[in-house]
Amino acid sequence: MNDLSDIARWIMIAGAVITLIGALIWLAARFGIPLGNLPGDLRFGDENFRVYLPITTLLLINGLIWIVVWVVRRLSQ
Repeated sequence: MNDLSDIARWIMIAGAVITLIGALIWLAARFGIPLGNLPGDLRFGDENFRVYLPITTLLLINGLIWIVVWVVRRLSQ
C-alpha cells in the first residue's frame, strides 16, 4: 500500500477515536455521570489558590482509550 494511504487511514482512525471519546463524554454528562467529581478526584486550596487533580477521572478515561485502541488494533490485523 502507498505510504500516504497508510497515513490517511491512521488519521481517519484517530479522528474516529477522538469522536467516540467526545461522544462518550457528552453521554456521560447527559446521563449525570459525574466525570471530574468522582471519588479520588482531589480538590484543595483556599480562595486565592486552588489545585484540582482529577486522578480517578483520568484513570477511567485512560482505561476507555486503552480498550478502544486495543479493539482497533485487533480489527486491523
